[in-house]
Amino acid sequence: MDENGLIDKARAGDRAAFGELVKHHRDAVYRFAARWVADPDQALDIAQDVFVRAFDGLENYRGEGRFRTWLFSITLNAARSAARRKKRRGEVNLDIAANFPDLRTPPDAKAARAEAFARAARELASLPEKQRGAVTLRIYEGLSFREIGEIIGCSEASARVNYHHGIQKLREMLT
Repeated sequence: MDENGLIDKARAGDRAAFGELVKHHRDAVYRFAARWVADPDQALDIAQDVFVRAFDGLENYRGEGRFRTWLFSITLNAARSAARRKKRRGEVNLDIAANFPDLRTPPDAKAARAEAFARAARELASLPEKQRGAVTLRIYEGLSFREIGEIIGCSEASARVNYHHGIQKLREMLT
């Protein structure tokens, strides 16, 4: 069944149809949330919240854009809220670097790679919100600038400008 058929069934209360939508989009929603908050555990909570919100608000999905774009808008709002809560509480993520076991890589190279990853994540997180959103959605999710504009709340041209400014700032910060 195509995505629109699943959406129609889910709107009618078919939880299995909504489950199929979740299966199709959960990885992308999680990746976006994880890159936004730089905390894998918090990203899982955000992703779960996104799908609860999406199920509850499915009647508000107008179908004008892609379902995935609508989900990313919900994800962005949930990630922003989580980041604000975390900042108010003064929480710090101590496990920002990915830890992928690789027995062929010497420990010093692993440490350097982990530090480079952590530095890139910190620099990405330091970008202004629209630039961070544009860079994350373009690089990691491969979205068009039109879709990015819909998600971050600006025009396609502004999304393109935010992306290019964000990339330029990242290059400057990482060199």
